[in-house]
Amino acid sequence: MTADEGGADRLTRDAFLGGRLHIWQPARGYRAGLDPVLLAAAVPALPGQSVLELGCGAGVAALCLARRVPGLRLAGLERQPAYADLARRNGTENAIDWEVIAGDLVAMPAGLRARRFDHVIANPPYFDRARRTPAGDPGREAALAEATPLALWVEAAARRCAPGGHVSLIHAAERLPELLAHAARHLGSIEVLPLVPRRGRAARRVLLRARKGGRAVFRLHDGWLLHEGAAHDGDRENYTPATASVLREGAALCFPA
Repeated sequence: MTADEGGADRLTRDAFLGGRLHIWQPARGYRAGLDPVLLAAAVPALPGQSVLELGCGAGVAALCLARRVPGLRLAGLERQPAYADLARRNGTENAIDWEVIAGDLVAMPAGLRARRFDHVIANPPYFDRARRTPAGDPGREAALAEATPLALWVEAAARRCAPGGHVSLIHAAERLPELLAHAARHLGSIEVLPLVPRRGRAARRVLLRARKGGRAVFRLHDGWLLHEGAAHDGDRENYTPATASVLREGAALCFPA
């Protein structure tokens, strides 16, 4: 990790995918962790396809996806101008060409409203703002606490998705019933992959994949195990080999066939 000058606005440059990607992000405030990396790994994109990330932040998910799948046509929408600027900078410094649009998904820029994408991805805020103590940093609060209802995130993703295309989301497991209800109104062929921290523990996150116009039955897959062992064993990393491959080597996180 390297630091950038800037006092209260100081940035850090952090390695992702085992150093295959380096991302500038605020030293304080919202900082990307595992979730956008896991989301990117689960997107079934193919070279040459188009991808839109809603709420792209500093660009971690989209840029991780670009490292795994060459030749994608990438776009991101971000309502916080400072994060949109970071996303553009991160694309440039990682030699990944992508379009970052500053704007809100509930008042989407006209040019974006006219477009459709093969894949739409998002990591919406997990928490109901009315049920939590606000974070001190505005950027972190906007990333974690829901200002735009989850229903509008799902609807916006579905509207921007081309017929036959995929919507991929990561969200809190506790909100899965709500997420499924919204997805079923706009999408089909819905699949859910729980992300299980350790064997015997409840999932805290879920990956949801759905298809525009899909007709397949709903599928709830066996959980993807993140860590080995019943408890954390000292300071060493104990991801499962499959998870370590995703996080360190940029491997795909495949839903079961």
